[in-house]
Amino acid sequence: MNYIVVDFEWNQSSYGRRVNPHIPFEIIEIGAVMLDEDLQEIDRYSATVRPKVYKKLHFMTRDLTGITQEELDRSDPFPYVLVDFMLWCGDDSVFCTWGGNDLVELQRNMKFYHLEDLLEGPFEYYNLQKIFRELCMPDQQAAALETAVDFLHIEKNLPFHRAIHDADYTARVMQKMGAEKIQPLYSVDYYQNPKTVEDEIYISYDKYAKYVSREFDSHDAAMSDKEVRSTRCIKCGCSARKKIHWFSGKSKTHFCVAFCPEHGYILGKIRFKKPDDQRKCYVVKTLQFINEEEAAAIQNMKKEIVKKRWEKRHHQSAATRDKEDL
Repeated sequence: MNYIVVDFEWNQSSYGRRVNPHIPFEIIEIGAVMLDEDLQEIDRYSATVRPKVYKKLHFMTRDLTGITQEELDRSDPFPYVLVDFMLWCGDDSVFCTWGGNDLVELQRNMKFYHLEDLLEGPFEYYNLQKIFRELCMPDQQAAALETAVDFLHIEKNLPFHRAIHDADYTARVMQKMGAEKIQPLYSVDYYQNPKTVEDEIYISYDKYAKYVSREFDSHDAAMSDKEVRSTRCIKCGCSARKKIHWFSGKSKTHFCVAFCPEHGYILGKIRFKKPDDQRKCYVVKTLQFINEEEAAAIQNMKKEIVKKRWEKRHHQSAATRDKEDL
């Protein structure tokens, strides 16, 4: 198996709101470094892409990347470049990216050109930004590629924000972290989300577990599903008894707290996602261990939310009665 450390640069509308919702960002450059199982470099790939949707290079993209309009105008269109790139990647390979956005935009671009069959999903990949944060900066919420390069004392001999240069730096960060530490920390890209019970995704790590459901007609239908509501212990797999039942919190995220007698408190989080161009939804649920103080904080958060919602309903009822009295 080979690792394809890939980076994309993309263009967007130069005219404010004139954005195609099917392809809000159009890929204009692909850069990739191929590494073997020991993280030794095998080959490189670099190509610019002639845009079809946003033909004029946005000034922010031009200034950030250094790509010129002339480069794009003499490049091949996306379908030709993509097929060439996928053939270069080969069958026995796995993508590695800095963050999760690159692969989402890649698949949106493929879908726009009806080429999604070239990359069947969901599929495993390595989010090296997430892995770097977990291994090297566990207290940080996010880390820029340049931050990782500086942290690992990697020589900065190339300008950032060209696809092949960022792929090069990302590959060197990966090499510094080492294959043995990286291999167990794979992620799953679910832009092409599960459609059936058999396709649902279960991933377990040392500190947390993730579940990605099939599609449901509504949030209520999803929350009525036994598997969606379940809280199994991450370590022993036994059903953990809920101390705080599922409730809707901030940003429409649902929370719960369960307890395993052997391994302690478990925080559950449910986020609802919508597939592109569809009204249905699916669930991404994470379960992670927390301590007693963190469990108490979730209980306090629930009490505060319930209080605010009661006050809001009471205020609305009072306003309605005042109108009726008039």
